[in-house]
Amino acid sequence: MMDEKDWAEFKRKLKAKTEIDLDLYKEPQMKRRIGNLVNRAGMDSYVAYFDNAAKDKNDFAAFIEYLTINVSEFFRTPEKFDKLETDVIPDLLKRSSKLNIWSAGCSIGAEPYSLAIIMKEMTPNMKHRILASDLDIEILAKAKRGIYTKEEIKAMKPDRLAKYFKPVEDDKYAVSQDIKNCIEFKRHNLLKDSFETGFDLILCRNVVIYFTEEAKDQLYANFFKALKPGGILFVGATEAILNFRKLGYTSFQPFFYQKPLA
Repeated sequence: MMDEKDWAEFKRKLKAKTEIDLDLYKEPQMKRRIGNLVNRAGMDSYVAYFDNAAKDKNDFAAFIEYLTINVSEFFRTPEKFDKLETDVIPDLLKRSSKLNIWSAGCSIGAEPYSLAIIMKEMTPNMKHRILASDLDIEILAKAKRGIYTKEEIKAMKPDRLAKYFKPVEDDKYAVSQDIKNCIEFKRHNLLKDSFETGFDLILCRNVVIYFTEEAKDQLYANFFKALKPGGILFVGATEAILNFRKLGYTSFQPFFYQKPLA
């Protein structure tokens, strides 16, 4: 029976097994999202669905992937990546020749690899640090493998595709070892774990869709502390931070928020 008691026990079990705290997510949306899985599986409660999924590693991995919304592609929202190349990164490079960059909630790795390609082309003789983190261990493993479908690389310019990828089996493409070597992957829970500091650029895009407003504010406050003065936070195209001034940021450009230099 899908009632409040069932939901509370489901949340407890999920947190104990995965460290995902659904109290930090919007409840109606998450109930609906998970309820769809429960109904599709022919189960009568959240707990029954959880217990059944937990019996099989692959089933549970698929559930967590669904829950954490791992949809991504290279150069997602290309016009924003153009701004990153033409305006944001040049501004950051004025203050530091070697950048410390964090792709937070990196999903399948398309975002950090896109960043690595940009940095390789803009500063060919400089090795920057690009940290890529995600909560989902299975998704991080996929990111490290670096093999992608045509759909996931559809925004890639042909010359970049030819230069940084090679075709592999089943009509897929593998990112070059040279680009893979630019990324440092790490498991990290944005809503629980401590943050490193000293970042020039943080990307957190299409991650917070189901977070509560309180969880978002705390996350953006933590990112603010993690940035260097002058550092920039880049968010998703539907995730404008309306109270950015209250959190201490200035607006560099739409969807790019800067920590003041002084």
